[in-house]
Amino acid sequence: MALYGYSVRKAAQVGAFFAKSAGGKINVLRLAKLVYLADREFLCLYDCPILFDHLVSMPHGPVNSLTLNYINGLLRDEKWDEFLSGRESYDVALSSPEMSIDDLDELSDAELKVLDAIWREHYWRNPYQLRDYTHNHCLEWEDPHGSSNPIPYERVFKFLRKLHGDQLAEAISAERELLTLMK
Repeated sequence: MALYGYSVRKAAQVGAFFAKSAGGKINVLRLAKLVYLADREFLCLYDCPILFDHLVSMPHGPVNSLTLNYINGLLRDEKWDEFLSGRESYDVALSSPEMSIDDLDELSDAELKVLDAIWREHYWRNPYQLRDYTHNHCLEWEDPHGSSNPIPYERVFKFLRKLHGDQLAEAISAERELLTLMK
C-alpha cells in the first residue's frame, strides 16, 4: 500500500532525471541510493519528502521501498513505463532517449534543484561507493542483517536534527496514527 501522496509517475520522473543525467541509463543500486539521498535532502530543506514513499533499511542501505520495487521490475505501471524501461540486467534506461528535463512535469523547480544538487555531489560515486556513503552518512539506517526494517520519517528528522522534544513526540504520534489507518 502506498503512503498518501505517493505518485508512481513522479517517482518515475525522479528516476528519469537521474538516468538522463547519467547519459540515458543508470545502475539500479546507484539509482536507488540517489533517489533516497534526494528525498532525504528535500526533507532536510523543506520538511517534506519528494515521494512520500515507505523508507526502509536494507542490507545495501536505506531505500524508498515502493520506488525500489518499480526500479527492480517487481511492480509494473504504465505511468512508470512512460519514463523508464524495465530493468535489464543491472540497469534501467530512459524509455525515450529524446526525453528532456521539460518532460518531467510532476517535479517542481525546488525538487529539480535538489535532484541536480544530489547528482552534482554524487555523480562520480559508483554504486558501492554510494552504498557505503549511505551506511556512513544516513544515521537513520540500521543494518537489518539480511532483512529490511522500516525507517519512520521521524527517525530521519531526528538525525537531520529537525525535530526536538514535543515536535518529535507529535511526529511519532502522527506516523503511528497513519500506520494504524493504513492497516
